[in-house]
Amino acid sequence: MPERATTEQQRLRDLARLRSVRDRMDREFAQPLDVEALARGVNLSAGHLSREFKRAYGESPYSYLMTRRIERAMALLRRGDLSVTEICFAVGCSSLGTFSTRFSELVGMSPSAFRELDDQTVAGMPSCVAKQVTRPVRNREAARLAAPVA
Repeated sequence: MPERATTEQQRLRDLARLRSVRDRMDREFAQPLDVEALARGVNLSAGHLSREFKRAYGESPYSYLMTRRIERAMALLRRGDLSVTEICFAVGCSSLGTFSTRFSELVGMSPSAFRELDDQTVAGMPSCVAKQVTRPVRNREAARLAAPVA
């Protein structure tokens, strides 16, 4: 029984580490972050962090970070006072091509097309609700959401 308690304690410590990594990505999304640096910050190997993060949150640390960056980019695009290139760098991306590709994958349209949308979808909604309604949806999530319920 003591071995089981030790295993459970270790699992809880690992979850706390993963939560601190996720919180760091939420706070510092615009900073240059990579899995190796995130792992070093919580004394884990990069491989172990990646595996455990995906197991706990259903996506890789990179995917989670890019989703945070795209969410922020969507808000900046709605605001309308920065160019797509300025927004790309403001959210922590170092390549306009990668940013545009990832944005299109998650949102279903290019950043420029998103900016041109008449955003009546969220007009009058509280920002916390608008953020949830317009949250980027990954391709595998979109397939799950579109599947008919039996």
